[in-house]
Amino acid sequence: MQVFKAFFKIIVKNLGQILIYIVVFLSVTVALTKLNNTADYTGFTETKVNIAFINNDEDSWLVEGLRNQLLKHTNIISVDDDTRKLQDALFFREVEYIVRIPHGFAEKFLNKEDVTIEKTTIPNSSREIYIDMLINKYLNTAKAYISYSDGLSGETILSQIEKDLAQETKVSMAFPTDNITLIEQRAFFFNYLAYALFAVLILGVSSVMMVFGKPDLKRRNLCSPLRQREMNFQLIIGNVSFAVITWLLLSITGFFLFGSYMLSLNGLLFMLNSLLFTFAALSISFLIGNVVKTQNAMHAVTNVVALGTSFISGVFVPQDLLSESVLRIGSFTPTYWYVVNNNTIANLVNFSTEKLVSIFGNMLIMSGFTAAIISITLVITKQRRTSN
Repeated sequence: MQVFKAFFKIIVKNLGQILIYIVVFLSVTVALTKLNNTADYTGFTETKVNIAFINNDEDSWLVEGLRNQLLKHTNIISVDDDTRKLQDALFFREVEYIVRIPHGFAEKFLNKEDVTIEKTTIPNSSREIYIDMLINKYLNTAKAYISYSDGLSGETILSQIEKDLAQETKVSMAFPTDNITLIEQRAFFFNYLAYALFAVLILGVSSVMMVFGKPDLKRRNLCSPLRQREMNFQLIIGNVSFAVITWLLLSITGFFLFGSYMLSLNGLLFMLNSLLFTFAALSISFLIGNVVKTQNAMHAVTNVVALGTSFISGVFVPQDLLSESVLRIGSFTPTYWYVVNNNTIANLVNFSTEKLVSIFGNMLIMSGFTAAIISITLVITKQRRTSN
């Protein structure tokens, strides 16, 4: 196994630059995992919005009922009915919504005429939509009673409206037992693993292949008693061994960070997903190693490939924040499908057939990348050997 031993001698010689990426990966992931790891999911809590309620109409049960209904869900701030003061209050966020009841509103509404409530609010605000919903809900309920309950007094209608709007639906929110921060940490750890794996494999494999690809050494090896097939076999074993050792070294950190979780079905899916990505990254590294000729070119390609694929595939920037065109380009790399799987596995609670088929389908795509790139590399090396 002379070639196999020579493979790892070259790796040891270049161990310094390889360790840089490993140390950076471990430092960043451990630091990020240990920070803010106590945040829990708190669910939904209603926040009362500060509003101003200006009534230019006469006092009536309809307007008073609307005011009382808004008071249950908002804070009604007293502001003088002066345009300048109202604008200042809105500008300085003393209020975020101004309701103005126009003159004759109640009379027209009770007579089933078209009438609107004037409003001034912060443009494109989610709270504007919320207040609109409250007002529309009250007025639509009042309109239904006025239209189909003849003979009822205003006080009776108001009592029925308040009773109807007081009805609430009990909602149970299902979410993973783990807190949200921990789920995000696991996804980040395995996503960031892609960058470290890519960088380490490209540097290690390229360093070895550049040495064995030197013309003088290649000619000398061809004259040796060791057959070319045996030499290539040992190189393949060396590449695979180096990739698996790198994967184990980086992945084992997950056991220190997440403990027994790594032995759960989610953890095992993470490990399998990262292992298949390792082979995809190894195939690309093997291709690069057979193409580059100098150390400078090797470092340049390492940064371009490892960083470039990480940025466009969702490793450093979440895929939800990337544009559709960027994601479309990223889908032509195995990193994209690796990250898609990681995000799915991190939030996986129900191991349904649909979810598992999607995950294993993405793994199959990564395996397809591995086979295709290895085939391309073999074609290139054969053409070069023939031309030489």
